[in-house]
Amino acid sequence: MQNKIRIMDFVYSSSVDGTGFRDVLFVNYCPHHCEGCHNPESWDKANGHDITIEEAYKNLTKSEITNVTFSGGEPFEQAEALATLADMLKQKGKTIWVYSGYTFEQLIKDPVKLELLKLCDVLVDGRFDINQKGLNMRFKGSHNQRILDVKKSLQSGTAVEADV
Repeated sequence: MQNKIRIMDFVYSSSVDGTGFRDVLFVNYCPHHCEGCHNPESWDKANGHDITIEEAYKNLTKSEITNVTFSGGEPFEQAEALATLADMLKQKGKTIWVYSGYTFEQLIKDPVKLELLKLCDVLVDGRFDINQKGLNMRFKGSHNQRILDVKKSLQSGTAVEADV
């Protein structure tokens, strides 16, 4: 089991990274390199710093009223460690959103990534596409991205849009 997570930073009480107020963990490293990415510094594995899962948990449970979002970088590149963290957060009653350049269909084919996905409530999937950029969309950056209800999607075996 991985005990460390490579992160860029935390943002607390965000209202743009999912419904309600959310504490956001921005992980380091992303293989997608989307043109127009708002976190290009997260692409390089040398950037950021390591923290333990326990340290991340403490940072994401400081507030009783906020929920959690994993963003990046690409969270599913650290799926094993984040699944451990997500399980701890779920036990604390937190809902979890995750932003990924991977699609739902790609994630369910990878057993390690699937374990993290199963612990998330909402998945915003698909690579950011600057040619489909939208300025007034809630919780996503380009029209090709989807906001999915993970539980319903896993039950049906097909992507089901979340009601947000």
